[in-house]
Amino acid sequence: MSELAMPIEVLRFQSGDVEITADVAGPADGAPVILLHGGGQTRGAWGGALAEGARRGFRMISADLRGHGESGWSPGADYGMAAHAGDIRAIAAALPRAPFLVGASLGGMASLCYAALQHPLAGLVMVDIAPTVNTAGTDRILAFMHSAPEGFASVEEAADAVAAYLPHRKRPKDTSGLLRNLRLRDGRYFWHWDPRMFREDRPARDVEGLRDAARRLTTPTLLVRGRLSDVLSQEGVDDFLQLVPHAEYADIAGADHMVAGDRNDAFNAAVFAFLERHR
Repeated sequence: MSELAMPIEVLRFQSGDVEITADVAGPADGAPVILLHGGGQTRGAWGGALAEGARRGFRMISADLRGHGESGWSPGADYGMAAHAGDIRAIAAALPRAPFLVGASLGGMASLCYAALQHPLAGLVMVDIAPTVNTAGTDRILAFMHSAPEGFASVEEAADAVAAYLPHRKRPKDTSGLLRNLRLRDGRYFWHWDPRMFREDRPARDVEGLRDAARRLTTPTLLVRGRLSDVLSQEGVDDFLQLVPHAEYADIAGADHMVAGDRNDAFNAAVFAFLERHR
């Protein structure tokens, strides 16, 4: 099943005062897998994984996090982990059985917090995120997110910004795919996220709270790291594996923080091997 030929249904889930939008593919009776992207991305980041999971018979649900993509913006700018966990609960409540969660970066932290609340889960995949991270890497991400408050004059200008941020990736000749990550407003292109979620006065990252959440994990767990990542270091990996002794680990060569986008085939091989062992 090719990504282009795959039938995709768009569903919406109400979570309090925010509506969550998701792409859904794969057989209705397949083991459900909820994909949760990183900060500043959209559900489109999981295109390859969505297609591969559907091909393997999983029920794939790729959601835009609140404040991102086509999901709603929180009226009160509530983008804390409890709010994100509540959104996951709204999706899971509509499923016939306990899902797997696959979360990258921000989506991974939200997944960890959801799992720590002892909601029924088939398994958890954390993608290039753990309670202990390299702050230089996260600061670089936040600097990029704050770098264009006035937007861009064209899609090409936005593509130039992405190319400078991700120099290890080849800049695509066709930049039209970037449109799904942009909103056109008053003749300028802005990133497809609520800028309030990354404001400088947001609450500090609760490292110890995340470490406590990791200690409470009982579900099958896989930690995936991009070997070139400047966000999740080997020290962060070792800390997580001490906190979660039953966790499995996959190290993806040639991948940076955005593992699925950098090495999609290797990412899919590691993640779906784990999912198939536990479904």
